[in-house]
Amino acid sequence: MNVNVRGKNIDVTPALKDYVEKKITKVTKQFKTVGDISAVLKVEKGNHIVEITVPASGILLRAQETTKDMYSSIDLVIEKIERQIHKYKTRLMKRKYNNFQDAVVPASVETVAEDDGEFKIIKNKSFAMHPMTAEEAVLQMNLLNHDFFVFYDPDFGGVNVVYRRKDGNYGLLAPELK
Repeated sequence: MNVNVRGKNIDVTPALKDYVEKKITKVTKQFKTVGDISAVLKVEKGNHIVEITVPASGILLRAQETTKDMYSSIDLVIEKIERQIHKYKTRLMKRKYNNFQDAVVPASVETVAEDDGEFKIIKNKSFAMHPMTAEEAVLQMNLLNHDFFVFYDPDFGGVNVVYRRKDGNYGLLAPELK
């Protein structure tokens, strides 16, 4: 496990770096495999922002916190990561001992009328996809606090998307070849 601590508009002191590494190591020692952890410390308009990304055992934990003090931002973001780990572990235990399964119902895809104007892509992002079920994808989406999640489903042999609906339920987009 390697902890990369970077600073934006701030010089990362050895004490600050050691504090971040100590806190992250303490939280992530319960995972078997942990990838390279990224911690970004920023100062913007007097606010101290800490963003931490932890790839661990096939899941991705990410949290961000903003306060007026860097050390309190670090403490709060570590608490968020701990809550995400607890939530993940609780769901795994429920599934293991209660045969718990989330019901994911495929949603119908509505067509959207296209505009004749041009579209400008302002960001291009690539990421590694790990094979997982729809239930695991919903869990990962909730851990990241996103509204959708793209994943590879080996059962269907393709890329699928799970998303959170306005009514609080989840939808699944699975491509169908014609």
